[in-house]
Order: sequence, then C-alpha cells, then structure tokens
Amino acid sequence: MNTDAISIFNSAINAVQPATLIQQCIQHNADTITICGKSFPRTAGRPVWIFGAGKAAAAMAHAVETALSDCQLQGMVITKYGHELPLQHITLATAGHPIPDENGVAATLQMTEMITGVQADDIVLFLLSGGASALLADHPPGVTLQEVQSVFDLLLKSGADIHEMNTIRKHLSGVKGGQLALLTNTPALCAIVLSDVVGDDLHVIGSGPTVPDPSTFADAMAVVEKYKLTELLPLSIYLHLERGCTGIIADTPKPGHPRFAHTYTFLAGTNRIALEAAVHTATQLGYDTHILTSTLTGDAITIAQSLVAQAKEWKGKRPTCLLAGGESTVTVTGNGLGGRNQQLALAAGIALGEAEGITLLSAGTDGTDGPTDAAGAIVDAAIMQIGKNAQEHLDKQDAYPFFQKAGGLLITGPTQTNVMDIIIILLV
Repeated sequence: MNTDAISIFNSAINAVQPATLIQQCIQHNADTITICGKSFPRTAGRPVWIFGAGKAAAAMAHAVETALSDCQLQGMVITKYGHELPLQHITLATAGHPIPDENGVAATLQMTEMITGVQADDIVLFLLSGGASALLADHPPGVTLQEVQSVFDLLLKSGADIHEMNTIRKHLSGVKGGQLALLTNTPALCAIVLSDVVGDDLHVIGSGPTVPDPSTFADAMAVVEKYKLTELLPLSIYLHLERGCTGIIADTPKPGHPRFAHTYTFLAGTNRIALEAAVHTATQLGYDTHILTSTLTGDAITIAQSLVAQAKEWKGKRPTCLLAGGESTVTVTGNGLGGRNQQLALAAGIALGEAEGITLLSAGTDGTDGPTDAAGAIVDAAIMQIGKNAQEHLDKQDAYPFFQKAGGLLITGPTQTNVMDIIIILLV
C-alpha cells in the first residue's frame, strides 16, 4: 500500500505543476495577451513585466517564459533556496524561508525599484505562491531584520494559523497586504496565484501583496495577545503595532481602494485540483475513493486521531482510499526535528496501534515539511513496530528521527508547486 500511496500523492503533485497551470492561463497574439480570459492590449516595443515570489515562483516564471516565448520579457522573481530553475529573461533571486533573511531584503528592494519603473501602458504579471510572506522580506523603519526574524520564529512555534500569522506579517511590511500594488502605475496588473491557504483567501496567500487587505493593526495586536506574545515581542515591534492601532502609522489599503479597480487576480492552482487528480489515480488503482475535506485545519495530533478513528470505523467497501487536504498546526514546545506532516503521521501511527490494513501518508505538496528534507511521512502498523519511543518523539516534536530509523520518511525534493498538504489513507 505504501507504493500506491506514493503514486496517488505524485499524481496530485503533477496536477498542480506550474507548467500545466500556466499553459491553461495564458494565450496571446501580436496585439493582445489574455490571462485567464481577461485580454490586455500589447504596446509595441514595450516589455511584458514579470514579477513574483514564492516556493513555486521559479517554476511559474519558467512556464511564463515558455508561454510567452516570442514576447519581450523583463522582471524578477524570488524563490526559496533550492527551488531555483534556469530562466532566460527573468531575473531569479533566492532567499530564506520560513525565516526571512538579508538576501530576501535585498531582492525585495531590487524588485520594488523595478516595479516603480514600470510605465503606464505596460502589462505587469505577478506570480504568487505560498512562501512569499517570508521571501518578500522587508522591515518597518526603526525595526531591524533580526527583530522581524524573531517575530516570524515566535509565530511559527505559537500554533497560530496562517491567517493569524499573515495578519501580523502584513502589518510589519511595506509590500504585503496590497501595498505592492500601490507601487505600480499600470491599468494592467495581473496576479496568477497558487493557493496554499485553506479557503483560498486571496488576501492571505503570500500575505496578499496585490490585493486589498481587510485586516487591521488592531487585528494584528489581537493575535499577539491571543498567543501571549506581548512580553516576547521586541519592543520596537510592539511599538510599531501600537502606533498603527492609534492611527499614527497608516494601515494597509482596504477593499474599495481605487488602485484595485485595475488589478486582477486569478486563482490557478488549489488543493482541490490536486485532490481531484488523486481521486482519479486512486480509482484507477482499484480503490473506492472519497474526499473527506479540502479545508482541514487544526492541531496535527487532534486531526490524526480523528482521521484514524474514521478509518477504523469505516463501513464502506474495500479497498478504500480516503483523501483530505488542508494544513494542520503544531505548537512547538520541544527542541526536536520534524514538521507538521511528520507530527501528524506519528500521531496517527500511535493511534493506529496494532491495527492492520491501514496506511496513512501526510505530506506537503511543496516537498518541504518544517526545517527538514522530507515532504512528510508514511505510517502503518509495521513501521510503528520497528520504531521506538514513539510517544516520546511526539511529545518533543521530534518525528523526523523516529521515521528516519523506522522507515517512512517521504523525500521528494522541491516539487516546484505549493497547494498545502495532502493526507492519503488506504484501507484494505
């Protein structure tokens, strides 16, 4: 069953590859470029500007270069270290993720300088995927990068979900939360988006650099208070948020701002698309296949226990494949090595006990799970029998060493896409 689970997962990844999605999104002729059904006139002698950020940014840019091979292209994209691809016309920068770094700050500054040079009749295409919140790196006046890094680290360990984390990130930036769109001077700003956010909220994906932001400084402060981070924040960060709450610092641009009347956003890739491809492959392999949800959220351990309980009680015909998509969270209290998918898989393994005939795979579609080289893990009763001290590893958020010794790590390398996580449960 492990082989089948991997085949099903790979089919899901293949369905949301930028090469496929971009080809479906872009058409052009000598006079116009059409993006997801919206046509824009081309100006003779002027480039089409390509910008972007995210784990899939290089792959998306590569696909655009292919789709617009006879156009003059110019611009820049930022991706995570190790996710780069060769580009012919578009400048590629790499930077730190999930913690922003100096390279990200320098690349973001270079990109914003290029964007402000766009002419009024130019077409601008922004390629956005998950990871952009860290890769588009900047910091407010009077705040250092190191202080912003400390906040990102606190948020990642707090158990906050992506909506809450990005609410704070948008209010510590001059480009996130729709502010990047304010830098352009063109009526043809289009964003093509791969969603790594449950619900596909455009203002949350990559912290929404090209869409209006409904969140406020007060919302950001509420997240700080909810997770008891007030005393842990650097003073400069707290004072920045406080000044925003009192109106001393202008908030991010809101829905109804006139700039967004000329900004267009197209959702090209989603977790649901990946799950539908997984259904097709699982069915071909002979499984009675069901999508449980594509909006899974919550604590990784709680999710694991719930899914295993459903699997044990499943009354349908066998073999069965149960699919779920979304993104869990982990509140980090230990010093172990792992990621949310490995944590979920280990918790599932403990819940399985000695139950035979059940295999669970949990993995990130970007090929990265936490600060490890694994996308996630596969677990069944046999793997749990090999592994030692499972509960101790779980309590320490130390799932990677457990699966490294017992078997079960799923290592794909960068997949060049990013549409959250997929969980596959096979029952025989």
